[in-house]
Amino acid sequence: MELDFSPVWSGWSQLLHGALVTVEITAVSLLLGCVLGLLIGIGRLNPKRRVIYAFCTAYVAAIRGTPLLVQLFILFFGLPQFGILLPAFVCGMLGMGIYSGAYVSEIVRGAIQSIDRGQTEAARSIGLSAGQAMRNVILPQAAVRMIPPLGNEFIALIKNSALVSLLTIHDLMHEGQKIISVSYRSLEVYLAVAVVYFVLTGLTSLALGRLELRLKAGGMVQ
Repeated sequence: MELDFSPVWSGWSQLLHGALVTVEITAVSLLLGCVLGLLIGIGRLNPKRRVIYAFCTAYVAAIRGTPLLVQLFILFFGLPQFGILLPAFVCGMLGMGIYSGAYVSEIVRGAIQSIDRGQTEAARSIGLSAGQAMRNVILPQAAVRMIPPLGNEFIALIKNSALVSLLTIHDLMHEGQKIISVSYRSLEVYLAVAVVYFVLTGLTSLALGRLELRLKAGGMVQ
């Protein structure tokens, strides 16, 4: 059997459009995940606030303990039973964002806890409240330490985004499947799709690596 990549070349514009949609939905999902992760991560820092701590802990356990595909299907197929109809793109974005938030929350919590307690004590000693110390002293330092693991989360989201094609979102995987439906060249198209994903994750890794090197050169990352 010979490989025939002609359907890939003729459908290259479709794959490029799908790649752009993949990057778009991944970036928006990561942004949503960072917001949720920051709130949930901070909520899990103080067990004395039992209600908040219990809710945040339950959120992380539930999201990390169930497959992303199931969560996407709940949003896309389950919510309409309650009269809540969301566009496929919104379901994909929300599903991936909520999923990412659980993992980002652990990154946030770990980064904050890695900051020496003396920083908080010093901030409180000069009259800052606990909230001010967190915003102005702890979080800026922790944010720098979050960059490498957040980069890994971004790469993982790029790969996980292939699942949103099942919601009829015209991402890279969905566009590849459309080409296959008319050409019947599954192997060639999936190889091309894999190469595009590899390029996307490779460029992301390269950019994050350079960013981390600059931070290290500036003494911001140890």
